[in-house]
Amino acid sequence: MAHDHPIPADLTRNQELVLGTLNHSAGPLSAYDILDRLRGEGLRAPLQVYRALDKLVERGLAHRLESLNAFVACADVHCHRKGLIAFAICERCGKVDEFADAVIEERLGGWAETEGFTVERTTMEIRGRCSECAKAA
Repeated sequence: MAHDHPIPADLTRNQELVLGTLNHSAGPLSAYDILDRLRGEGLRAPLQVYRALDKLVERGLAHRLESLNAFVACADVHCHRKGLIAFAICERCGKVDEFADAVIEERLGGWAETEGFTVERTTMEIRGRCSECAKAA
């Protein structure tokens, strides 16, 4: 899961530290997991982490997994999407795969247009077992 994407130059120090921590994590991290890993860098307050996460999510550099109340770095350095982002979460090992599906996005967009619903963001989470864990079962 760990990513080695370049970090944008215009991030604040805290945003850079938080994104670096997410990039080097093998799985999703809660804000408190991030805080624990960054205490040595001078981050002491949860609010510092939450502010950095809010900005990273806003820019599409990180994503929040609602069901886990945890965060991951964006898997696609060129993505920074505002449309549909889908995550497959393995309930056994915790691996998270990020993907986009144009067909689902188009269908949801069509529904929203028909209903007059304004979409701000769409995040889909699929829970199950990854291929490795399915083989091991």
